[in-house]
This record gives sequence, C-alpha cells and structure tokens, in this order.
Amino acid sequence: MSRDRSVASVAMMRDALVSAKVSVGQSREARDLAAMQLARERAELETVQRRGQLAAQINDTETVAVAARFEQKHGERIAMLSRKLEALETEVALGERELDEMSAQFKAMQSGATMPPSPSAPAAQAGLDERDTEHNALRREAERTAREAEAASRLEEMKRKMGM
Repeated sequence: MSRDRSVASVAMMRDALVSAKVSVGQSREARDLAAMQLARERAELETVQRRGQLAAQINDTETVAVAARFEQKHGERIAMLSRKLEALETEVALGERELDEMSAQFKAMQSGATMPPSPSAPAAQAGLDERDTEHNALRREAERTAREAEAASRLEEMKRKMGM
C-alpha cells in the first residue's frame, strides 16, 4: 500500500512539475511580449516627439497639438507597460524559484530519499502526513492560478480603460 501511494505521489508530482514548467514558459513569453511592446511604444513616442518638433519649427500649430496628444497617450502606455513588465519579471522569478524547489522535491521523491525539512513549514514537525502536504501543494497551485487570472483580468480592464 505504501509503495502504491509513493508511486502515485511521484506521478502527481511529475504532473505538477510539467504544469509548472508550462506556466513558467507562458510567463516568460508574456514577459518577452511586454518587453517588445514597451520597446515599440518607446519608438513610437520618439517618432511623435520628432514630428512635433519638426511641426513646431515650421509653425504648424495643428500638427503640434496632435503630436502633443499622441505624446501623452504613448507616455501613458509606456508607464503601464513598464509596470506590466516589472510585474511579469517578478512572476517569472517566483515561478522559476518554485520550479527549482519542485524539481528538487521530484528528484528526491524519485530516488526515494527523504527531503530536508523546508525552512518555511516543515511538514513533519507540524504533524502533517503526505495527504496534507499534497493538499497544501494543490492549494498553493490553485491560489497561484487564481492570482494569475486576477492579474490577467486587471490587465484587460486597464486595456479597456485605455481604449486598446
């Protein structure tokens, strides 16, 4: 019975590890996309500023006014994309750290070795059995998924407000 539970635990851990790798990969892709969008937006801002300066040199007040409005819009988008990129970089770093921890746990489970107690919450000292620790891992996964969904929802709301 204990061996069956151990095999099932290793299989569950492998599935969780695969899921975590996919999640980190998606986070990296989102981060890279945000970085590209930010670079593109900065280039657009430079173009608008240059056009505004050229229009000012020839006293084209209408073009100067249009350029000023677009400069403000690009500036706002740059600020938003900068915050988004910072959040995504943090998400990738956290995901990579969790992935490293999960990989170490998985390797230990596969080899049958005992894991050293985690400094944050040693399961054995807390009186938790395998089912409790598996439940906690699943709960953390669900909470992370909920946080990601909330972040995506907020991003969509920001985009909607900015008219994107």
